[in-house]
Amino acid sequence: METQLTRDIAGSARQIIGTIPKGVTLVAAVKGRTQAEVTAVIEAGITHVGHNYVQEARQTLTPALREAARWHMIGHLQRNKVNWAVRLFDMIQTLDSVELAHEIDRRCARHGIIMPVLIEVNSGREARKTGVLPEKLDTLVEAIADLEHIDIQGLMTMGPRFGDPENARPYFRATRAAFERLAKRALPGVTMRTLSMGMSNTYLVAIEEGANMVRIGTKLFEPQAEVT
Repeated sequence: METQLTRDIAGSARQIIGTIPKGVTLVAAVKGRTQAEVTAVIEAGITHVGHNYVQEARQTLTPALREAARWHMIGHLQRNKVNWAVRLFDMIQTLDSVELAHEIDRRCARHGIIMPVLIEVNSGREARKTGVLPEKLDTLVEAIADLEHIDIQGLMTMGPRFGDPENARPYFRATRAAFERLAKRALPGVTMRTLSMGMSNTYLVAIEEGANMVRIGTKLFEPQAEVT
């Protein structure tokens, strides 16, 4: 049933879609959102949806929603949740270790699928954040590139959170440089096609710095909230 809330969300989604250049994919970040709220953004035209938690995705993903969009894992993925993750998601954006890569590969082999993945880069070198450190990125990619059931398709980063979006620019720029460096290496099993950077407060800066995928949550679902 349509409510004022879902109408507002749909209107916000359509407005944001209008700010996204051609060739850039908008992923709706739906952490903590209801099925009705998720449905509203899909019906407004967003076809990629990101979950932070496997358990929440299990509760949200009805068969109809599963078919209506492509689903992304955009939160930290624990190894004991991988079996569910590879069944629920069309892409895992937060691969950050050899151990996790092998677990994804093993579980995908059991289900007969190949999982598109992005390597999460801790571009700000923040101790409390997940992601591979920039200086260890190439080593990780080299170590997992030959796994048969994962397809490395690019990089993802969050970058440190700032009030001023401009402060995130150097971290996005550095991640793009790494993306382009790996693309030039043309490693077997690695196709640098997706650069996922930028959230509600920073997505426009991220696009300027080369992102072709952005992840937006608060600005979609709480358009009146102050985004930091």
